[in-house]
Amino acid sequence: MSELANEIIKRLAQFSTPEKKQILPRFFKTGKGEYGEGDQFLGVVVPYTRQVAKEYKHIPFQAMTELLQSPWHECRLCALLMLVERFKKSDEAERKHIFEFYLSHTSHINNWDLVDLSAPGIVGEYLKLKPEREQRQVLYKLADSPLLWNQRIAIVSTLTFIRNGDFIDTILLSEQFLRSASHQKMHDLMQKAIGWMLREMGKRNKDLLIQFLEKHASTMPRTMLRYAIEKLSENERQEFMKR
Repeated sequence: MSELANEIIKRLAQFSTPEKKQILPRFFKTGKGEYGEGDQFLGVVVPYTRQVAKEYKHIPFQAMTELLQSPWHECRLCALLMLVERFKKSDEAERKHIFEFYLSHTSHINNWDLVDLSAPGIVGEYLKLKPEREQRQVLYKLADSPLLWNQRIAIVSTLTFIRNGDFIDTILLSEQFLRSASHQKMHDLMQKAIGWMLREMGKRNKDLLIQFLEKHASTMPRTMLRYAIEKLSENERQEFMKR
């Protein structure tokens, strides 16, 4: 590992606490057979990781690659937050490079927080002004991936679209997941992510959410449905749960 990457790891380690080093592996399910199996934690909370990311956001991509390949969860998160920060200030060419770099390293974006704190700010932001179907096909390819984290990147990236009043990909991807996955086998983290995006859509366009639920509530996995209807009235929630 390069001197720069080691410097960043040491900087992160300055914020480590014994308490968080014990708590975080349990919180992110790193036990045998769990979704975060084998992940390692320095014991650093997100605000401090974000602080370090801002300090080093202009490091070369090679150093970011080293951090993304680190066994330490916080190092991977730090690299992703660097990319998000850099993306905000980049021109179109640099944004394209960051977008492509991000997609080439999804095997290391391997826990839900890593996805949720980076996908909307990179994939979502890059595709936000590219509504053409061919541009957004990358989301549907990610959704078709057998890799859980690629699937989560696909749906969570649409949070940026939702915030800009663009709901079509959230709906189409949700329907794609419902068609392609056995409900008994759809991962709990995907049920929550899809339900979350539908709920966010419903906060901005309740009619669209109701239309989606009228069509799919009877076949939606229970956790996904619970997340999707969370902001509806008690009567509406009870009605859809009966289905």
